[in-house]
Amino acid sequence: MSRRPAHPARSVTAAAAALAAVGALTAVAAPASAHVPAHPSPAARHVLLLSVDGLHQSDLAWYVARHPRSALAALTAGGVEYTHAATTNPSDSFPGMVGQVTGGDPGTTGVYYDDTYDSALLPAGTTHCTGAKPGAEVDLTEDLDENKDSLDAGQGLSGLPGSILRMTGDPTGLIDPSRLPVDPKTCRAVYPHSYLRVNTVFDVVRTAGLRTAWSDKHAAYDILNGPSGKGVQDLFAPEINSKAVGYDAGDWTKDNAATEQYDGYKVRAVLNEIDGYDHGRTREVGTPAVFGMNFQSVSTAQKLPASDGMTGGYRAKGVPGPLLEKNLDFVDQQIGAFLTELRARHLADDTTVILSAKHGQSPTDPRALTRIDDGPLLDGLNAAWKSAHPGSGDLVAHAVDDDAMLIWLTDRSRAATDFAKAYLLARSGTGNDIDGNARPFTASGLKSLYAGAGAARYFHARPGDSRVPDLVGVTQYGVVYTGGKGKIAEHGGAHADDLDVPLVVSGAGAPRGVRVDGPVHTTQIAPTILRLLGLDPQDLDAVRIEHTSALPAH
Repeated sequence: MSRRPAHPARSVTAAAAALAAVGALTAVAAPASAHVPAHPSPAARHVLLLSVDGLHQSDLAWYVARHPRSALAALTAGGVEYTHAATTNPSDSFPGMVGQVTGGDPGTTGVYYDDTYDSALLPAGTTHCTGAKPGAEVDLTEDLDENKDSLDAGQGLSGLPGSILRMTGDPTGLIDPSRLPVDPKTCRAVYPHSYLRVNTVFDVVRTAGLRTAWSDKHAAYDILNGPSGKGVQDLFAPEINSKAVGYDAGDWTKDNAATEQYDGYKVRAVLNEIDGYDHGRTREVGTPAVFGMNFQSVSTAQKLPASDGMTGGYRAKGVPGPLLEKNLDFVDQQIGAFLTELRARHLADDTTVILSAKHGQSPTDPRALTRIDDGPLLDGLNAAWKSAHPGSGDLVAHAVDDDAMLIWLTDRSRAATDFAKAYLLARSGTGNDIDGNARPFTASGLKSLYAGAGAARYFHARPGDSRVPDLVGVTQYGVVYTGGKGKIAEHGGAHADDLDVPLVVSGAGAPRGVRVDGPVHTTQIAPTILRLLGLDPQDLDAVRIEHTSALPAH
């Protein structure tokens, strides 16, 4: 919670000859002495990127083994499957998605979570910047919307939700600037795209004169535009945390049937784009070179204890329960619709489909769940600090605790970070398990806790960087920070259940039926996209900084 003040496959070794025969995924084979051009011939005209949030590699393998004729099985068999892919750490939606399209981890991109803190910026609403005290929450959630209760984020469409495809493709204008942090140098609001420290594949592809599109869950995904603010030509971002019309549970994430309906709007947008239209099918603009969407319904099926008369989460370690299995069917059907439409439009031979996930979800073992209310832990830390330092204010400036602990402090000195670390590691208490029964915890539920310069090193960031958390806690397996009993899993942490996501590259330019078992990272998707399109991955800032390579089967 946020605190505010299997199919048959060739192994990678067996695939080496096949990769050489087809020139890997992107480049024409050349003698060792030959110069490889910076801009190889494109292997694809279109790249369709799909993120199934919450999906693990183990979920994909489980489903394909039981549904060998499914769309997911066909997608996997038709390309390269990376069986040991890891997403970013923290494993949150924003750093996860940003990593896929920039090639960079949070220490480079500056994006650690969807709700963070920057000690160099001024608080939202600041109008007189001279002499103002720095330190500001950076909120990339529904709270930025003009109207977060409306599916169109405040655009004012009539006939919602049925009319949602008429939503603008430029949701930046639906962000309320008074809710954005302020740059002390210019005294202007910092929009999400300006907050990102590096460019995106959308920037590079747009600069090359090709079309771009994306569909996601908040207007704040304006961040994907990159620093230019113009990377995504058609950004469809219906608000997932708005009131779900026709459902009693609340927003679109509180009832899994509602989440499927919500995902369906984005599916329709992508189908329209495959057909060569904008997301709302109002203008014929051509199929984008890079486009895609995120699915949210698997994630809610993993997190909700129950919905629509079915139990959520996992039956046992790594075994999907009935609600999750239903959602895997749902996602499979939608991906099947994409593949069918690509064939119908004679685009299948020119399109590469990349399937992955922004994040996993933990725990996948329901018996391991320990729910801990982090509120008393943070309140206790503040009280202890003020007791030891009379006249001081709260020590915690901001905290985000899902299944990891990220804390920013008002005092960033070593004495303060050491104090906070010692306090949290000494806390014991009682949480509750999957059945709601009492379960004791120690060390605030933490396995390890990095503080100060150690936290910066953990993220490969510069010590003292204004955005890096002052404390980073890796939880004991199964710990989820929540004040109630309505959640059975979360993400954001560093466990295998958080990080181990699927990664499949299938279609144009990809050899069929190849499995790569070595470790790869979802940040490698970004340079791979550019290679597939015949563009230079070195045009990505993060690729140059981190030396991010394209995926190794290429």
